[in-house]
Amino acid sequence: MVESMSQAVTVFRLGHRPSRDKRVSTHLLLAARAFGAEKAYYTGTQDDSLEESIRKITQDWGGDFKLEYASGWKQVIGGWEGKVVHLTMYGIPFQDAVKEIRSDPSPKLVVVGGAKVPGEVYGASHWNVAVTGQPHSEVSALALFLHELYEGKELCLDFPGARLNVVPQAKGKRLQTHAKRV
Repeated sequence: MVESMSQAVTVFRLGHRPSRDKRVSTHLLLAARAFGAEKAYYTGTQDDSLEESIRKITQDWGGDFKLEYASGWKQVIGGWEGKVVHLTMYGIPFQDAVKEIRSDPSPKLVVVGGAKVPGEVYGASHWNVAVTGQPHSEVSALALFLHELYEGKELCLDFPGARLNVVPQAKGKRLQTHAKRV
């Protein structure tokens, strides 16, 4: 198992709307965590239930993934000390950019839109990349991008402190339970 990834990645979800995006934002953050991101920010409407869901998943399934609300996108992107990757269907194909992104040692902020993305985000990003030029889920775009960025190594991540672990088997479901995390 791999303890951590060589590229430091934080995911930034723009414009969370609990009434419309509750499951999508949750799934996006679960994918970010499972595919190797260390942290996530979100803007839009602050959502205590979203934050609690992600905190409980991390507590049960391990790792140190953190989620933080930000009142506006400018403070996050403007204060970021690294490079910004914006996932958008209007960007250059990610398969053409991922090698350059991977070779840059800077921490990455991966921006994923929700509601309409402000035009300034495109200009503030170092890379605007598309995972296909077709409309599809931001969850799938993030998962595919992180998979390529980490060259598949994220599939072997170890999540220290897990209370629950899946025991792989061909049929059925089996969980291994450990003492509760402190």
